[in-house]
Amino acid sequence: MSAAHNHHDHGHHHGHDHHHGHDHGHGHHDHTAGASARSLGFALILSGSVLAIELLGAFLYNSLALLSDAAHMLTDVAALLIALMAVRIGGKAPDDKRTFGYKRLEILAAAFNALLLFAAAGYILVQAIGRFRTPEPVAANGMLIIAAFGLIINVVSMAVLMGGRGESMAVKGAYLEVWSDAIGSFGVIIGAILIRFTGKHWIDPIVAIAIALWVLPRTWALLRDTINVLLEGVPKGIDLAEVREAISDVPGVCDVHDLHVWSMAISDVNGSVHIAIAELAIGEEVRVRVAELLQDRFGIGHATIQIERDPCGAAARPHR
Repeated sequence: MSAAHNHHDHGHHHGHDHHHGHDHGHGHHDHTAGASARSLGFALILSGSVLAIELLGAFLYNSLALLSDAAHMLTDVAALLIALMAVRIGGKAPDDKRTFGYKRLEILAAAFNALLLFAAAGYILVQAIGRFRTPEPVAANGMLIIAAFGLIINVVSMAVLMGGRGESMAVKGAYLEVWSDAIGSFGVIIGAILIRFTGKHWIDPIVAIAIALWVLPRTWALLRDTINVLLEGVPKGIDLAEVREAISDVPGVCDVHDLHVWSMAISDVNGSVHIAIAELAIGEEVRVRVAELLQDRFGIGHATIQIERDPCGAAARPHR
């Protein structure tokens, strides 16, 4: 009886919760999503054109530094695509096939992006080592023109994304990517000027390696976060022992087990837990208290709480 009663109540609670969440600021979300999508789309077109021109320039002018910056640019284009996907597809409502919705796509794309960047950095390092052994001539003038063009477009992209930065995680991520790209283009410009005046062609692979290595720590951080989400790891900033302790301290709770906390994407946190309650406690009251605690203190909005009465005999543990 207790289990059935609880199951029914949980459904009721969840339904209520969802309804409330759906009503809350829906129009505002649509407006910002549209604005985000527009600015992201514009930045994507700009970055895509820079990527194409840098790739062309890397082969025409034989510049490894341009190729390295283009690889960086490729991840930038990928990041903008992911951000657009997050705004467009991630916003799709859950359906009977994908009960959690489509937010995970953003994570899969980000993990793919990180792996791509690692591969590009590896390729550039190998090429650069080869060029130290046998330096190859580089057309510094062409390299300079293309990098300057890249820098200008990046600054325009930053201006486009500047507005939506506060509203969306995705736009903020894209803004940071474009910002780091601008620095990459600036590095290539400095390299090209140095080659122009010193005639030392080994400056090119040095700039290439500097750009590749500069991106790697960020890539590793991105990969680590996405892997944590894919492994259903506990989200950053939540201590499971603390959650367990807090639930145990709720009056009427005498045992906590099967506690899981995970997230579907970077932002939203889900949890599930089984709690055994004392003989005299009222299951529904305890469940509401635990749900409120999880929401208010830990930001776990979607919690599935199962109530059990079995393990708590009066003899097993004195009632607090």
